[in-house]
Amino acid sequence: MTLLEQSVGRIALSLPGATRVFHAHSIDFCCGGKLTLRDAAERAGLDANKLVDALQALPAGSPDERDWREASNAELIDHILTRYHDVHRQQLPELIRMARRVEQVHGERDTCPNGLADLLTVIYQAMESHMQKEEQILFPMLRNGMAAQAQGPIAVMRHEHDDHGENLEQVMALTDDITPPKGACTTWRALYTGLNEFREDLMQHIHLENNLLFERT
Repeated sequence: MTLLEQSVGRIALSLPGATRVFHAHSIDFCCGGKLTLRDAAERAGLDANKLVDALQALPAGSPDERDWREASNAELIDHILTRYHDVHRQQLPELIRMARRVEQVHGERDTCPNGLADLLTVIYQAMESHMQKEEQILFPMLRNGMAAQAQGPIAVMRHEHDDHGENLEQVMALTDDITPPKGACTTWRALYTGLNEFREDLMQHIHLENNLLFERT
């Protein structure tokens, strides 16, 4: 099967460095992970062959991180909890604080992302509820081999992942694709750096759940 015919989720799992290429070209490999590379490129208005060239140009064996396909459910869940759940709980309050500051100081500027702090607050509340459901209900079921009973909770989590993806699209729209305007202050630039990091982390987080953990059940 050629790269064009493979799903972007599968490519993200199997090809080290692929997620960097997908981020650079705004390809959704988490919620849209089931799309083939050809279809994902078409949806994004990109030349699919140029994406293939970029993926094939990746150095062999890029040391991004371990291949989580080889991990047990328990190992993968532990990784998700420490690398993503814990990190999101650190990221979002600080992003909200910085967004409020930028809106208070620069709210009159056309380029100011007015409404971003409130949107990030909604995201934080939704994600906290989501993560608690995973931690208290779904993950214990998967650790205990209760895959059949977990299908309902998994369906709910997938739906909420789609909601997270829509919220990210709103963040991108408010922030000119997280691009600080000319003359942005230090706090504004730091906010957008943090937003980029959060976006990449959340996409990788959803990718590991949607395209790997949930697919095992």
